[in-house]
Amino acid sequence: MRLRPHHLLCVQNFAGKGYSAEFTDNMSRITSHLRRGEDAVIDIVRSTDDICAKCPYMIGDDLCRDNEKVKAIDEKAAFYLDLEEKSYIYRELLQKIKERITEVAQDDICSGCSWHAAGDCKGIAIRIS
Repeated sequence: MRLRPHHLLCVQNFAGKGYSAEFTDNMSRITSHLRRGEDAVIDIVRSTDDICAKCPYMIGDDLCRDNEKVKAIDEKAAFYLDLEEKSYIYRELLQKIKERITEVAQDDICSGCSWHAAGDCKGIAIRIS
């Protein structure tokens, strides 16, 4: 599975809301798969990923309507989680989130996101502890 750095945080809080029905269905499948199998292999990418594939705002390979904002969020998530573009086992990524994502870090990473601003994803560190 291909995921951009910030989507690792998004899947922790996904609760059935999305940009469209197609996006929500895809996100539901992805989060269900990850929640069932901590041994899943995740390829970290700095471009559009498996979640973006069904987003109505994706306008091409590695191009989102809000590309600059999304890339900035990815950069912060990659920094806090010390991620490279390579393959990881999902449980390793969960451990990084548990160890490194405080409320302050989450606010810094996600401050430009409308889902975060609406209060839909507060407390990642608390939820996965």
